[in-house]
Amino acid sequence: MTVIVEMPSALRQFADNLDELSSEEKKVEEVFKELCQRFPELKQNLYEDEGSIRNFINIYVNDEDIRYGEGMQTQLKDGDRIQIVPSIAGGISLKIHC
Repeated sequence: MTVIVEMPSALRQFADNLDELSSEEKKVEEVFKELCQRFPELKQNLYEDEGSIRNFINIYVNDEDIRYGEGMQTQLKDGDRIQIVPSIAGGISLKIHC
């Protein structure tokens, strides 16, 4: 069984600049543990100090947000694709004079 992890450009520098990684793990949580073992610098960018996934990291399996299902315990099957999507906040401040 193989699943593919799509690495976002913002995190590639911590994963040997790879855009995709493969895993044979059966749960999302196990895949993330494996990633952090293979690429230790990823851990501080994915996890809070107490061990939970950072709030701005969104995880999808086959385009489905895992928060609305089993979360990190989501079961995986052969061919699944995991997308890691960091939220980006920002914009510009406009002053409007009326």
